[in-house]
Amino acid sequence: MSSCCCLLILLFSCSSAHNDFYTSIGHMTDLLFTEKDLVTSLKDYIRAEESKLEQIKKWADKLDVLSAAATQDPEGFLGHPVNAFKLMKRLNTEWGELESLVLTDMSDVFISNLTIQRQHFPNDDDQTGAAKALMRLLDTYKLDTNTISTGQLPGSSLAASHRSVLTVDDCYDLGKVAYSEADYYHTELWMVQALKQLDQGEKSGTVDAVNILDYLSYSVYQQGELERALDFTKRLLELDPTHQRANGNLKYFEYQLAKQQKAEERGEEEEEAKQKKSQPDDYLPERKKYEQLCRGEGLRMTPRRQSRLFCRYYDNHRHPKYVIAPVKQEDEWDRPRIVRYHDIVSDKEMEKVKELAKPRLRRATVHDPQTGKLTTAHYRVSKSAWLGAFEHPVVDKINQRIEDITGLDVTTAEDLQVANYGVGGQYEPHFDFGRKDEPDAFEELGTGNRIATWLLYMSDVQAGGATVFTDVGAAVWPKKGTAVFWYNLYPSGEGDYRTRHAACPVLVGNKWVSNKWIHERGQEFRRRCSLQETD
Repeated sequence: MSSCCCLLILLFSCSSAHNDFYTSIGHMTDLLFTEKDLVTSLKDYIRAEESKLEQIKKWADKLDVLSAAATQDPEGFLGHPVNAFKLMKRLNTEWGELESLVLTDMSDVFISNLTIQRQHFPNDDDQTGAAKALMRLLDTYKLDTNTISTGQLPGSSLAASHRSVLTVDDCYDLGKVAYSEADYYHTELWMVQALKQLDQGEKSGTVDAVNILDYLSYSVYQQGELERALDFTKRLLELDPTHQRANGNLKYFEYQLAKQQKAEERGEEEEEAKQKKSQPDDYLPERKKYEQLCRGEGLRMTPRRQSRLFCRYYDNHRHPKYVIAPVKQEDEWDRPRIVRYHDIVSDKEMEKVKELAKPRLRRATVHDPQTGKLTTAHYRVSKSAWLGAFEHPVVDKINQRIEDITGLDVTTAEDLQVANYGVGGQYEPHFDFGRKDEPDAFEELGTGNRIATWLLYMSDVQAGGATVFTDVGAAVWPKKGTAVFWYNLYPSGEGDYRTRHAACPVLVGNKWVSNKWIHERGQEFRRRCSLQETD
């Protein structure tokens, strides 16, 4: 098998090790360095091939001149004994050496390196996950496909020279991902974008208008738009009159359209005519509210309530550590009460936490209420790692700081969870506490329910990535070095359903957070009076 064939097989075979790369920007950064190493190896291979070809070219040029002169007067040329000797030598020895040079495979080092690195490559699931992330960002932040295609995202600080754009092929592939999921709404959006870029003169070596129009006609038909489906089919047939499927669709669409028009004339409504162009069915009833809050819309804080929110220096009832140097506390929301602590950890501490967590990041999981077990979910796109207090003094110090500031015992709390979000990383609306319909959620821990949540932002995010509370219409934006804190339970132990919250998709940036879930056992509820609001 030739080295070229080996190269193609390696490039397109699936990786045996799947690490859900798309769910963590932190892990994806490793891929950039892997790719950089491969580019260096590829350039070395190219230089080796160029050197080899240069040697062959010099040999060919030399013999070209020699044979041209020799064949003018073959007998005279060979009448010189040195010329005769050199001809024997060339054909007996040197052409054999040239053959060996031509057959020398210069790709061995590159192929070996690629083979080693290939096991750490993303696979089809990663590419699909990243594609779905772009569609999620499109919907959540009400972007158009051209904005994403040109890379001109809100909040992006990248210079134009470093900004990636989507090609016709890229848009076409995004449309195919949506099509494979029977998501005809997004299929149409991306195929229209691909067609637009083709019409504007962009070239593609693999995709043509016929392929795009084929997908377009079917996707709009599936959304109940017969006339547009017919128009796309006619345009396709103008380009390829022999297209078998399009010719069949043309007759079918014309028949259905005529049938629909007759029904309309009779005042009847066909079921197909009732179909409206819309996004796929949604399992999340609060989707609209969630996405509004992510965009900074729909906040429900009245001016009167806003006037009662303050910033203060806080010492937690004259705690010895904070009497002289109190922490900065800011009210983010009143009901439920959500507070933010500013400058609560140093850059050095945050970098150490990231350093400890990164090698251990794994796809984040959720509790399955049906089985009670942990499982991955498409609505939680991030990776997380758990750090115990014993693992490093910095982790122990952060835990102690949480206890000192909140007045809650953290010895029964869960380990510090560190999370890094991926492409369009999010965590859709959820509760941190265990509800009555899942009584065994934390039974194995033996520490009761999650009484409170401490959420530390360990990075700034250029755009997106807010923490939103969908029930009350609140939004908290990431700010590096700050932590937000709220109670999940009432003093009675009942869950506070107003704390239902979500992590909005990251539009631009790399979001790192760590959180501490504090449990009931070991707490004195009287300590909560300073933070529990009265309704």
